Amino acid sequence: MATVKRKGQGVRRSAAAKSRANTARRAKAKTGSFMDSAMAVLPFTEEQLTRFFLAMILGAAAALAWFVASLAGVPAMAQQQIAGLASDAGFEVRHVRVSGVDRMNELKVYEKVLGERDRPMPLVELDTLRDELLELSWVQDARVSRQLPDTLVVNIVERTPHAVLRKPGRMVLIDPTGAELEPITQANARGMLVIAGPGARQQVAQLTDLLDAAPALKPQVAQAEWIGNRRWNLTFSTDQVLALPQGEKEAATALISFARLDGVNRLLGGKVATFDMRAPERIYMRIPGRAQESLETGSGS
Repeated sequence: MATVKRKGQGVRRSAAAKSRANTARRAKAKTGSFMDSAMAVLPFTEEQLTRFFLAMILGAAAALAWFVASLAGVPAMAQQQIAGLASDAGFEVRHVRVSGVDRMNELKVYEKVLGERDRPMPLVELDTLRDELLELSWVQDARVSRQLPDTLVVNIVERTPHAVLRKPGRMVLIDPTGAELEPITQANARGMLVIAGPGARQQVAQLTDLLDAAPALKPQVAQAEWIGNRRWNLTFSTDQVLALPQGEKEAATALISFARLDGVNRLLGGKVATFDMRAPERIYMRIPGRAQESLETGSGS
């Protein structure tokens, strides 16, 4: 029997394959055209984008490696290795520069910082060193930084001397917050405001506000004694004493009234030894050798 070969199906397959190839070429051309258009819009070259993506891949790989190393306890070893390389390259503490020191003993700052001498720069704990400096009584704030390759820079913000606190058997210099700075002798305390009384150190800021209420009298106040943990007795440079009432507002009002009376009658420097203003709107005056006198202090005074 004769066999007839059909070639029509092969022709159709060939035509379909050619069609698919043409479609793929057109799609590729369109895609290439789109990418070319996108590259034309972006402010990067193809080489720059390639480097960018490569850097992202390498960074992710490094982060993963570091995470795995952290689990294995390797970072400490790596840090020591890096510190050793930095030291060999000259990146270690060889010099210390201190600024901002005026009244305090500068050697105390160097004693804290020189413990870092010859230490590799990467191993210097700046925050820890700052905390140690803040322990010094005179230091209100401190800034520590590295100046590569071999210098630590320390900037000190000193506390400001404000008054003298009289304690049993000694006198101590304090700042406006009541923080103790250092012991001071009677001679060196001359001319400074002396504060006394149990609990007086915690009332320094309040005392400052009180004296600011009567600026004309403030320079003449030589001593302030905190009485019974509730009120102030002020001693002027004339050795005359003013007893103020309890309460911040009441004490300020009484002091302002006394300033007005002194402006009119010149009470300070006179014969009165003690002025007592603990009673509202009244002042009692004690003159040595005489009976106590009283004077009304109305609003018109």
